[in-house]
Amino acid sequence: MSRSKQLMLTSMTLLMANTLIAQEPDLVQLRQQVEDTERAFAATMADRDHGAFTSFLSNEAVFFSGEEPLHGKQQVADAWKVYFENPDAPFSWEPQQVEVLVSGTLALSSGPVSDRGGKLIATFTSIWRLDASGNWRIIFDKGNRACGDTVREESDSSEL
Repeated sequence: MSRSKQLMLTSMTLLMANTLIAQEPDLVQLRQQVEDTERAFAATMADRDHGAFTSFLSNEAVFFSGEEPLHGKQQVADAWKVYFENPDAPFSWEPQQVEVLVSGTLALSSGPVSDRGGKLIATFTSIWRLDASGNWRIIFDKGNRACGDTVREESDSSEL
């Protein structure tokens, strides 16, 4: 191979490598974005702001609440409205773990759910997708009761 072809091949390889490196998302920054988004989502419950809660939902959201999954933004928003009706939030949650795919487009958040007195009643797992506008939207959410949690108020988080 001639020296000029070898030099051109090396240059192209370096250019491609730099392009790939430049396109790699900053996973630390993305994890922080998702954590901040999850905290803002949780704040909608504390602030009693159902409209803000709804704004975090993807149009394709699926929430596992009760016996049958809720499908779509409207169905989730309608079903969760009951949790916003009383002046005090029936429960709260916060992210404890956040992971983002290397592609930077999907993320998982999970953590504890506490009753209004601060007692652990469940854990949640949520899947977030980065949409075209650069906002993280929740696409899947599932709560699981904490071990040993058998007593609940009727209007509380019995369907988490």
